[in-house]
Amino acid sequence: MGSAGVVLTSWWYARGPVDDHRRVINGVLYRVRTGVQWRDLPERFGPWETVYKRHRRWSADGTWQMLLSKVQAAEDAAGRIGWDVSVDSTAVRAHQHAAGARKTPPAAVPQKGVVPRTNQVDPVLRKLLVRLEEVVRSASVWDVPAVVSPPRSTSQPTDDAGRSPSS
Repeated sequence: MGSAGVVLTSWWYARGPVDDHRRVINGVLYRVRTGVQWRDLPERFGPWETVYKRHRRWSADGTWQMLLSKVQAAEDAAGRIGWDVSVDSTAVRAHQHAAGARKTPPAAVPQKGVVPRTNQVDPVLRKLLVRLEEVVRSASVWDVPAVVSPPRSTSQPTDDAGRSPSS
């Protein structure tokens, strides 16, 4: 097993059963290599739904990127990667419609049941938080026992029937 295998094996043990991950990765690689539909994956890779869902989850959470960077680092440290790239500008062509490409990337497609998050706090929530802080600060002032004056009742004393004695 090469150095990349050691890196992947240690990661796999942290994430779940090794054999299951290997089958899923082989299923994804098979699909990329052959171009088959997800439903047409051979049964030796397990249920196609499992392969699809795990590929989608790993794409969203950056697992594929992490695996690629670890494998590249391990192989580069072993000296098995050549980083020299040569591009011949006469052979690089763009399609005629490529001249007016959009400048901003397309919006991410939200997953079902996921609420998009922003860095901005809701103004109503911010006002509520400020008010809550004021209440907590004022309550902490009243928690301190008064040394100068004894506590006084704010309501009139009542008898057993709930009437005040003056009425």
